[in-house]
Amino acid sequence: MTISILRTADDWWVHTPTGAARIATPATTTGELLADRPAIHAAIGASEIVPVENLDLISPITVPCRVVAQMTNYASHVRDAGMDPKKIPLTFFRKSSGSISGPNDDVVRPGHVRFLDYEAEIGLVMGQETPVGSVITPETIADHIAGLVITNDISARDLQLPKTQFYESKSYASFTPAGPTLVLFDAEDWNRFDELRLRLWVNGEIRQDMTVADMIYRPVEALRALTRFQHLSPGDLVLTGTPVGTALSAPPKPVEIISNLLPPATKWRLFFKAQGRNPKYLKSGDVIEIAISTDDGKVDLGRQRTTVRDAR
Repeated sequence: MTISILRTADDWWVHTPTGAARIATPATTTGELLADRPAIHAAIGASEIVPVENLDLISPITVPCRVVAQMTNYASHVRDAGMDPKKIPLTFFRKSSGSISGPNDDVVRPGHVRFLDYEAEIGLVMGQETPVGSVITPETIADHIAGLVITNDISARDLQLPKTQFYESKSYASFTPAGPTLVLFDAEDWNRFDELRLRLWVNGEIRQDMTVADMIYRPVEALRALTRFQHLSPGDLVLTGTPVGTALSAPPKPVEIISNLLPPATKWRLFFKAQGRNPKYLKSGDVIEIAISTDDGKVDLGRQRTTVRDAR
């Protein structure tokens, strides 16, 4: 049975069918909370309940922590980028944990960024020390991953593409909204992972709508590869890729072939000139909403709602 964790500035909470129950714990980090399971379970049966809407929720993922992300991990997204899903390797990049923000915080676009994009993703939250060389299997995945959280991998495409600079383009403050809930999974819950549907709206218009069944590399495969070289600790965050529907889309094949013959500066100048006609990039005032759940609602990561604003 899933357990939904909420966080405010001073407290941790369990989200129950009737509201939120405070968790009596000294934990100040996500990792410490995950180690205090007796307090979490005690809160489930608490009699003192407050309305969730009265809580000022912040990210359930505390910082500092490691933030690792998978690249091009949904077949639909790969095809939209003009590539073959069968030929895509399992690859990772890092984000600064300083990019993590709350589920209702503003997404702040830096003044030098023109092409700001969104990516709805499922975040895996580590639940135990997972050193390099750990053996990850379908039977032990629930031992390593405590639960899931909604994340948005905000991306400055005009920094990312010309310089292939993933770290900078995805690490500005507020570029990883997380939450509202950290949903703790047990071994049985993992049987429904493929049924989770990711949906993202901008100003009420649906942009992304796809289930995990479209994912190329599942968490077991991802962690097996990642732990060949990366130690992970409780509270660390692993993003698992995004489906089709981002603002960025590959140009038609003939255009791509011709552009590859041009000098890089000319190629990117023409590319972004064309992107300037694309209305899907985020603008100040745009409202981004993300919901991730199974279609029957039995597994529900909640709904995130953030607003874009330009840096002052």
